[in-house]
Amino acid sequence: MKLLNRIKFSIYIFSLIIISCTSTKTNNSTVKTSAIVTPKKPNILVILADDLGYSDVGFNGSKDIQTPNLDVLAKNGTIFTSAYVSHPFCGPSRTSLMTGRYAHKIGAQFNLPPNSETIGEGISLKETFISKVLQNSGYQTGIMGKWHLGAVQKYHPNQRGFNDFYGFLGGGHSYFPEDYRAKYEAQKKNGKKVIFEYLLPLEHNGKEVRETEYITDALSRESARFITDASKKNDPFFLYVSYNAPHTPLEAKEEDLKLFQHIKDKKRQTYAGMVYALDRGVGKIVETLKTTGEYENTLIIFLSDNGGKTTSGATNFPLKEGKGSAYEGGYRVPMFFHWPNIVPSGKTFEHPVTAIDFYPTFAHLADAKIPDDKELDGKNIWNDFLAGKNSHEDDNIFVLRHRNGYSDVGIRKNQWKAVKAYRQKWKLFNIVDDLGEKNDLSKQHPQILNKLIEDGEFWSRTHIQPKWWHDKKTGIDWNNDQMPHFDKTFKLP
Repeated sequence: MKLLNRIKFSIYIFSLIIISCTSTKTNNSTVKTSAIVTPKKPNILVILADDLGYSDVGFNGSKDIQTPNLDVLAKNGTIFTSAYVSHPFCGPSRTSLMTGRYAHKIGAQFNLPPNSETIGEGISLKETFISKVLQNSGYQTGIMGKWHLGAVQKYHPNQRGFNDFYGFLGGGHSYFPEDYRAKYEAQKKNGKKVIFEYLLPLEHNGKEVRETEYITDALSRESARFITDASKKNDPFFLYVSYNAPHTPLEAKEEDLKLFQHIKDKKRQTYAGMVYALDRGVGKIVETLKTTGEYENTLIIFLSDNGGKTTSGATNFPLKEGKGSAYEGGYRVPMFFHWPNIVPSGKTFEHPVTAIDFYPTFAHLADAKIPDDKELDGKNIWNDFLAGKNSHEDDNIFVLRHRNGYSDVGIRKNQWKAVKAYRQKWKLFNIVDDLGEKNDLSKQHPQILNKLIEDGEFWSRTHIQPKWWHDKKTGIDWNNDQMPHFDKTFKLP
């Protein structure tokens, strides 16, 4: 039962957090800094929601959707108020989480199309996933849920560093087995060769399984199973709980819908039930961590893969717009860290961080070796996070979403953010004072805007052409329009 690891961890807990105070003289003052020693090789648990709205969890201000289990973890951990993912769509966002790179740099800036096995593409095998780095460091690795990074064998989760995979390979799935199984079997009986991926049977390590539970509950069950099995071994674990909730189709259990009868909008009501089921699953996972003795030595990270889809019941207040947007609502997400006695409790962290930072940060915590030739776009933020410092001071945080014939871009540096969207002119916002991006300051600060645009243009030179598009028409239009036209995108005002 990991006795040696637990003894080591108990020593850390007994001494709590070792703090050494030093004095650094500045011009007229003395600044005290503290160094916190973190236990090595903790369990790492990433819980990723799909299309969850910024304001659709209690810890971020939701009034009509209850998320009691998430709220307890957030209250006893640190809430990130300025957390970003790398893209406002799920495929590229999840690519960055696994690779530590902007998806644009490896040709994965579009979602893989539905049933991507028909094109045989996936995230480049030249990219070593963080799961593989942790696996090589002795971690037991598991993913439960959505993959969306390649559906043929060479791109399968078991080939990318995960010992245990339970879920589905595509970009989404229907939630009720009795419904999707009947449709799948009818189409299979009729000889249909390519059956929509939302209807395919789930799998466990490459073998089809006959699931009987509501999918969110099933993924929570399997996550608990993985933790229970891992707790019986000496090695730590890395678990990626990749929920597809509350992504469409909007399908909630009747018992969950009844809890939200006060919500009159039917889409919002169903969406709320789906979020509640996810929260219930988090409660089951935490209960399992506690019963197996793994809770105290587990870093839990919760976030969404992109902004909430406002046409499908989500809200992102006070952010502007939602999923797919270069405004904050597209890629600024709810997030917290939780680790008893290590992560500060009851705190908020206001400095910007990005999911691209997870790769080097996890490797640091795991004392794992990153391949010498591995390129990374993020930073190890751990020590700065504990010290309350900004790891991204004077750094650019980018987002870029291609549309038909043009591109939307967001570039943040410190308090400033430049945005170009919908073929409109570049705009400039003070994102700290104006979170809703309402007050364009481009005329007052043209030099700041021009410098951000220049930075974006320089960054765009690191991109490569897409290796796929989310549908055939987009690929045809891309080639006909001779995209991406960065010369026009980053043209100075």
